[in-house]
Amino acid sequence: MGMVERVWIWGIAAAAGATLVAWAVHSIVPAVPLLTVAVVLGIVVGQLPVLRPAVTGVLKPGLSVAAKRLMRLGVVLLGLKLSLVDIAGLGWLTITTTVLIVILTFFGTLWLGRRMGLPGHQPLLIATGFAICGASAIGAMSGVVKAKDEETATPVALVTLCGTLAIGVLPLLWHPLGLTDLQFGHWVGAGVHDVGQVVATAQIAGTAALAVAVVVKLTRVLMLAPIVASVAVYERRRQAVAVSPAGTGLPQSDGTAAATTTAAGRPPVLPLFVAGFLALVLVRTLVPLPPAVLGAADLAQTVLLAMALFGLGTAVRLGSLLRTGGRALGVGLASWLLIAVLALGAVLIS
Repeated sequence: MGMVERVWIWGIAAAAGATLVAWAVHSIVPAVPLLTVAVVLGIVVGQLPVLRPAVTGVLKPGLSVAAKRLMRLGVVLLGLKLSLVDIAGLGWLTITTTVLIVILTFFGTLWLGRRMGLPGHQPLLIATGFAICGASAIGAMSGVVKAKDEETATPVALVTLCGTLAIGVLPLLWHPLGLTDLQFGHWVGAGVHDVGQVVATAQIAGTAALAVAVVVKLTRVLMLAPIVASVAVYERRRQAVAVSPAGTGLPQSDGTAAATTTAAGRPPVLPLFVAGFLALVLVRTLVPLPPAVLGAADLAQTVLLAMALFGLGTAVRLGSLLRTGGRALGVGLASWLLIAVLALGAVLIS
């Protein structure tokens, strides 16, 4: 075993152990999504003074690998959940409103986050998580913009909090709003953040509602590819302008080494993991895969994302979040309300 492996193996082992604990908790309390348990467990571990030296020391390299690389692999495997045939079966109106919900929530949250003065990439990451697919979308976007763990931690905590609130709040509004079972499933799929949270919320309305919720939700997940690719293109252009003298777009005159380094540091137009995600969407759509293959892929994807989300959770510092995260919490709650209202409107006109 090489030096690099010895550096990160302990953090990976810790993330794997935490995933087993999360799995046990989910087995005992099925209503609580496994991935939510993994994030919360990571947050709890990150706060314990007795464990913090290990989290910020020997475990940190492996936890960082889990939060970034394993997250990307999990996102790739997420593509096997999406069949374009199933999405087409929703009808043009539902597909159109779902895409509009994602776009309006994304740009509305991004605008609000910047207006509230949130630092760094936080507005972008919060917008991505709330509009598309929760913490996994945040992890995917953070890889493109090379966000720091500290920038990623707060959005992950917020999307976990609001998604968990949705599990309790939306069912209470189901009958008072006069929604049918299928309308409730549509609302949940269009308005709840993480896939696991969607399942936990929609299943109380029956299998038909759950099926609608999952397909609508996966339609939102499909939006991860164009949005991440668009941000990657924007980042490339922004970096190209930043290294030009006086923003002229001309290359620097201090040698080719700097220009080469800068070009190498730019995100690709289509990140490799996004290309992999799209490739597996096409495979699922065009190839009749055996249930055993899909089951194995689903298990692998769940394990990878649970380990990644545990790693992300350990970077959350609740003390700092409580002292300085009031604005971020306000943005998160506003985004949660925005997507819930937009999704309800889409249900009522469909």
